[in-house]
Amino acid sequence: MDATPDLPRQSRVPVFNMPGVVTASIAVLVGLHALRELVLPDTWDITLLINLALIPGRWSVALDPARASDILAAAASASGDPDVMAARQAFARYVVAEPAAMPWTFASYALLHGSWMHVIFNTVWLAAFGSPVARRCGPLRYGALALAGAIAGGALHVLINPSSTAPLVGASAGVSALMAAAARFVFQPPPTGRASAPPWQLPPRQPLQTIPELLRNRTAVVFLAVWLGTNFLFGIIALPLGAEASAVAWDAHLGGFVAGFLLLPLIDRKR
Repeated sequence: MDATPDLPRQSRVPVFNMPGVVTASIAVLVGLHALRELVLPDTWDITLLINLALIPGRWSVALDPARASDILAAAASASGDPDVMAARQAFARYVVAEPAAMPWTFASYALLHGSWMHVIFNTVWLAAFGSPVARRCGPLRYGALALAGAIAGGALHVLINPSSTAPLVGASAGVSALMAAAARFVFQPPPTGRASAPPWQLPPRQPLQTIPELLRNRTAVVFLAVWLGTNFLFGIIALPLGAEASAVAWDAHLGGFVAGFLLLPLIDRKR
């Protein structure tokens, strides 16, 4: 007699079988960008960008009004297309004249993107690395980790670029936090004896790897080296992520990555 349990058939292709919270996150990011690109008038979109993007110079002036001259000087010293430079200088004067601190922008900037390439790039990595974190930690801890990464990345970006008036947008810092969190457990070899286990039996929960253990894991080391190298490379070259080519905010990525790596042990759900 066959004792194998009668399991329900899978109704979805495994590659699309993401946790619901990850699917919802991607839908929000893509939906907001589609709304900005296809529905909102330009004036409304600019207002949305000004009120939701993270602008380092705005925080610098709000905390120390004496930094206004530094912000105007930084905008005046930039080089490039004359029309673009004139627009940047005008925006810098606006930021100096309206230095209201907007605390929510440390999180809201992650909902906006500069182009379809930008949002698609982030959602692909979100699907790949957000899914294992959501399955392990649950939707609330997944969201808290992504939010902490966005805040940490935005804070580091402001500290390194206090005079910049270029709006920071993109979910990359939050995605980097999820990538760092996933790196602590997804690159481990499968448990011994798993090949002979019944297919319906859940695999044992993988423990989080410590830093020394990660450094001995060749796959994890290669992943971390490639991640750091690509961020350094993208930080010094321009990519078409918005209306014009701009450098990737490598510092925001780094801040989010460190936050996710360090915070996962604190919020990891116990079974």
